[in-house]
Amino acid sequence: MLNDQELLRYSRQILLAHIDIDGQLRLKDSRVLIVGLGGLGAPVALYLAAAGVGELHLADFDTVDLTNLQRQIIHDTDSVGSSKVDSAIKRLTAINPEVRLVAHRAALDEDSLAQVVSGVDLVLDCSDNFGTREAVNAACVAAGRPLVSGAAIRLEGQLSVFDPRRPESPCYHCLYGHGSEAELTCSEAGVVGPLVGLVGSLQALEALKLLAGFGEPLVGRLLLIDALGTRFRELRVKRDPGCSVCGPRHA
Repeated sequence: MLNDQELLRYSRQILLAHIDIDGQLRLKDSRVLIVGLGGLGAPVALYLAAAGVGELHLADFDTVDLTNLQRQIIHDTDSVGSSKVDSAIKRLTAINPEVRLVAHRAALDEDSLAQVVSGVDLVLDCSDNFGTREAVNAACVAAGRPLVSGAAIRLEGQLSVFDPRRPESPCYHCLYGHGSEAELTCSEAGVVGPLVGLVGSLQALEALKLLAGFGEPLVGRLLLIDALGTRFRELRVKRDPGCSVCGPRHA
């Protein structure tokens, strides 16, 4: 149940007919894994904690660098040199002490990733490299967990939702195959801060929709964001029956 403090804290959300008390309770009972606490993971973690998601698993093996602060808004100057997970925990606890925070400070290998993914309800990929995205996608397909995937570089962003619980849903590998320009990092190509904030905020919104059970998630759709011209474009994405990751699972 929700106590009086929770009813007050989440009152503006609960007022929405699409969420109401039942949806807020679903959020409270949810467990979520956030992979990466950088530009995308920062707004994701902040908004999910503020919204009352019951348990957040925070995965990042990196430390805070001064160059991160232009866009990774969960960290501050005093946290430079410290673990990104520890920095995020400090900020999230201050925002909402009712949320359970589980730290994963070491890089997740195939076994540990599979174990963590199978123990949560939803995964958000906020990483910045193709190898991690492929590994997270494979773990989500194997465990049957929905994946909210975002990316941003330079002045362009992308967002999609992959849900192996739905037979028609593609997976990340269906869309990107064995590689993409995502191999290029922000430290090499640059990125504008509000863009990653926008993509991360949309990832958090998609997560809330999936967890609370409202709206139409971005399953089978790829949202493309052009920050330079402030334009949004949507592409339909179909599942590849021959996909080496999700094909056999749905056959």
